[in-house]
Amino acid sequence: MEVSAMASKSVMDLMEASSGVHFSGFHMDALKQRIKDIEAPTTSATENMHKQPFVIGVAGGAASGKTTVCDMIIQQLHDQRVVLVNQDSFYHDLNEEELRRVHEYNFDHPDAFDTEQLLCVMEKLKHGQAVDIPNYDFKSYKNMFPARRINPSDVILLEGILIFHDPRVRESMNMKIFVDTDADVRLARRIRRDTSEKGRDIGAVLDQYSKFVKPAFDDFILPTKKYADIIIPRGGDNHVAIDLIVQHIRTKLGQHDLCKIYPNLYVIQSTFQIRGMHTLIRDSQTTKHDFVFYADRLIRLVVEHGLGHLPFTEKQVMTPTGSVYTGVDFCKRLCGVSVIRSGESMENALRACCKGIKIGKILIHREGDNGQHLIYEKLPTDISERHVLLLDPILGTGNSAVQAISLLLKKGVPESNIIFLNLISAPQGVHVVCKCFPRIKIVTSEIEIGLNKDFRVIPGMGEFGDRYFGTDDDDQQVVAAPCQ
Repeated sequence: MEVSAMASKSVMDLMEASSGVHFSGFHMDALKQRIKDIEAPTTSATENMHKQPFVIGVAGGAASGKTTVCDMIIQQLHDQRVVLVNQDSFYHDLNEEELRRVHEYNFDHPDAFDTEQLLCVMEKLKHGQAVDIPNYDFKSYKNMFPARRINPSDVILLEGILIFHDPRVRESMNMKIFVDTDADVRLARRIRRDTSEKGRDIGAVLDQYSKFVKPAFDDFILPTKKYADIIIPRGGDNHVAIDLIVQHIRTKLGQHDLCKIYPNLYVIQSTFQIRGMHTLIRDSQTTKHDFVFYADRLIRLVVEHGLGHLPFTEKQVMTPTGSVYTGVDFCKRLCGVSVIRSGESMENALRACCKGIKIGKILIHREGDNGQHLIYEKLPTDISERHVLLLDPILGTGNSAVQAISLLLKKGVPESNIIFLNLISAPQGVHVVCKCFPRIKIVTSEIEIGLNKDFRVIPGMGEFGDRYFGTDDDDQQVVAAPCQ
């Protein structure tokens, strides 16, 4: 991603000028400007994002079974609000000249559709507005009244042969499905449908297929198959694939909406136990002892979840009963990096999960109001060859996270090898980090409402380091790194 490359290069160029191995001081103006260029959503904007539906695109050749697949998804998602939008509703009206030569008109070409109107409709639906869908008549080849009214829904199914062709339409989708059906089956279905439903003779259907349908499929539809997240062979006959898709949709609907926007963001599933622990550590009256106890429990859950995203290899072992058990082997090349000092609260949980793990440290400290940051780092010399668990309990503005990640990239750590673990995350920080570094993974236990005017996380839990280590405000000014 270009933004990521620019932000990383900015830090790298600045660090080149520093001769210190473990301590360097430099101005972070360039990096701060990169972060400002990425407009983080305000609290109100984040609240609006929570209302956005889950959009699923279903593409494939004519008569491939797209509508059948959509109907089966709708049937299984009966407890959710689901609407179906057909690309066929957005054909251009034919003028008099086109009507006179309708048999020479290519209805399978991208130019046959009013894509701008489709985009407008999808934009309104995504922002919670009811829309009127055109009612296209395939006998008069014009939009007829009344239009079909569609209300905002939890799930929008957008179906059509060319919905993956325009990148703007593709970008509006959270999931892209391509229904892949044999050409002979599609032709047989088309003949049966057009002769019975549209009153055409077989000769006209075959003529249209050879002149327009097949060439359009080869030129415009089949090339979009590469954009699909899921390919369903045999269409509606593939019940296993559709069951898995519905299960995935239900999982996504239960997630925070930011997880739909950023696939590299993971929020551990909330339970009453987790909710209860959050209640205790957020309570300003909770004692230090209880705060540490329940914070440690939550941190352990986050660490365990983060470890689940590491690569693994299959391993077979012999059990005491003499049986063979096929399991997996842990990732060997691993280390932790804590952002001093709040991140150090997460080290014990990581050590408890990973015996003998190496842990490096990064200090990001704001010095006065001159915009200068001092960065101290003590990292394993072979960190570039390891997967890195970056530890910081609070993700607020994202500034400190961006600086820490940029430093790791400078040390040669591949972006995809970094997993950022924290207890709570503000949407603004998630937005900044995911935009700058789309290949890292963020694992958190809860997404917050946002930031207040002082850039503090709300509802938040206060200064985590002070509450965890029992230090006062005077101590914070000497040793604490801002929880950002």
